[in-house]
Amino acid sequence: MATISAMPPPNPSSETAETVLEFPDNRLLIDLCGEFDRNLAEIEQALAVQIVRRGNHLEIMGEDGSRQRAQDALKALYSRLETGRGIEPGDVTAAIRMGDSGNGTGTRDGDQIEMFRGGRIEVRTRKKTVLPRTARQAEYLQKLFEHELVFGLGPAGTGKTYLAVAVAVSMFVEGHVDRIILSRPAVEAGERLGFLPGDMKDKVDPYMQPLYDALNDFLPGRQLAKLIEEKRIEIAPLAFMRGRTLSNAFVVLDEAQNATSMQMKMFLTRLGEGSRMAITGDTSQVDLPRGVLSGLIEAERILRDVKGIGFSRFTVKDVVRHPMVAKIIEAYDGAGKRDA
Repeated sequence: MATISAMPPPNPSSETAETVLEFPDNRLLIDLCGEFDRNLAEIEQALAVQIVRRGNHLEIMGEDGSRQRAQDALKALYSRLETGRGIEPGDVTAAIRMGDSGNGTGTRDGDQIEMFRGGRIEVRTRKKTVLPRTARQAEYLQKLFEHELVFGLGPAGTGKTYLAVAVAVSMFVEGHVDRIILSRPAVEAGERLGFLPGDMKDKVDPYMQPLYDALNDFLPGRQLAKLIEEKRIEIAPLAFMRGRTLSNAFVVLDEAQNATSMQMKMFLTRLGEGSRMAITGDTSQVDLPRGVLSGLIEAERILRDVKGIGFSRFTVKDVVRHPMVAKIIEAYDGAGKRDA
């Protein structure tokens, strides 16, 4: 692997010093900078630094901490390009965010940078290969492959459900399970089911749409339609799971914070021979009626010390949607703490 050299700032004691990075492959440097240098502009805006390109060098100017984080992000992105992987939307934000998980100096954990560079953990489906973008996502994927029951807890946009469905499709394609079963509680957040037109399927499908969207990312349309018709892939409300034993299946329960205590216990006890189960949810977004305990909150408390059950807890630093999503979540969390 080619090396990236960093020249020390001319005045190490200066708060707004300069770091110069040298990149040996000019073609990869073009991809690193992005069209019209948009990747550099994103790093500049996020970290309040200035980046100037001179030949195969990038000069980073700014305060010590921000300059270090920018250097780390650029090195991680360049190393990713060296492995043959492109820089996709969201990768720049992920590389910047990785600096937040360090020790306060901007340096990152070795496992995290190796994960981002690619090659250690990936999920192959029929349409795409899915790679983790944060260390927590990498840990979550590992648990999904190793444990029969995994809880993915945390805010919206952290990839909890998306990655669980990706692993389900991967294991189905490779023959490790015979079926995929995806479920959500059909809990209204404003508009009631009875007000929607159509039969029961028409009323329920809008609640299941995020699961259809994830599947469409991983399987060709015709194949997906055939598998649903053959009931090898099922998408159904949580209430439809009662009385079933789910054997040789990969089962995902999404939005589990809206399952009641009784529903959660019912669902967890559906686990059959040869099956795996992923439970995802955000305990800060419970839509149940006031006074009704969330089954997800209760399950976390009761099962957290049970051997063989995996828990992955995501934070706002793991948000991989638009960068504004992380800011919105942080703002709401801050407002909630002030009101408490």
